[in-house]
Amino acid sequence: MKAITVKQPGGAEQLQITEQPKPELHEGELLIKVKSAAVNRSDIVNREGRSGYLKNPNLGIEVAGIVEQAGPGTEIEVGTRVMGLVNGGGYAEYAVMPAERAMVIPEGLSFKEAAAIPEVFLTAYQTLFWLGRLKEGETVLIHAGGSGVGTAAIQLAKQLCEAKIITTAGSKEKLDFARSLGADHCINYKEQDFAEEVLQATNQQGVDLILDFIGASYWKGNISSIKVDGRWVLIGVLGGAKIEEVNLLELMSKRIQLTGTLLTPRSDPYKAELTADFASSALKLFETKQLKPIIDHVFDFENIQQAHLHMEQNKNIGKIILKVDPTS
Repeated sequence: MKAITVKQPGGAEQLQITEQPKPELHEGELLIKVKSAAVNRSDIVNREGRSGYLKNPNLGIEVAGIVEQAGPGTEIEVGTRVMGLVNGGGYAEYAVMPAERAMVIPEGLSFKEAAAIPEVFLTAYQTLFWLGRLKEGETVLIHAGGSGVGTAAIQLAKQLCEAKIITTAGSKEKLDFARSLGADHCINYKEQDFAEEVLQATNQQGVDLILDFIGASYWKGNISSIKVDGRWVLIGVLGGAKIEEVNLLELMSKRIQLTGTLLTPRSDPYKAELTADFASSALKLFETKQLKPIIDHVFDFENIQQAHLHMEQNKNIGKIILKVDPTS
């Protein structure tokens, strides 16, 4: 089968299409004929050699396709259209997926749309509800509102608990799109002080929950933006991982609950439980169009280098999809 591997750690030019054997199927697993995959920042981190997540030589952590073979102990039938997270190997014509992580693709969705769902919606669901404990009517600050996870989080927060949503992004286009998904207050971080805007929007109280993809450069702004007893989930470090000075009394005086998380290196049982909870709570909303996958651009399999470069330019709104099967 054709698969995308990395020649050596480095830039997008290190990505190559190679011939690889089909993955071996074990108990509790499904062999998926991949129709579409999605590009994620963890793929870039793995390509650059900055992570120990990648055990599979083929890149890619989420796919949509058709079950071609089902291993012992699985209940999903051959021929079923599924989507879900894989332990590497998504950039390939065939991939192995733990059956407990497979979600049946909702009616009316294409494979490209389905591939845009698993990673971002599961991550958003985990951070909003499992870790952030967002409740109905609370206020949440979602940074990077035009990103894949950001667009998913805005939809979930609005549709599942009618939260008041404040979001940040760096262009009018991204902010307008975030507003169309349900964001109530949109802040251009390049032109406005987001902390001042948040306090103004919350009557100087601050937000109940922050979803932070940025990290170090937003530290002080987030401290100002969060209310007493607020929750803060750190999910990315696009703005740096190291803070020169931290006043712990600021965390203590506001009784801030700060949680760091990464989904990709989580255990198989954790991802299976998260998938099941998300599927029971939210999957039906894709059929009614209350939730929708957001696709920025679809690249052909042969254009994987351009797909990675497109993500690194940080101009995308929503997901970047890789069309593995040209007929899909």
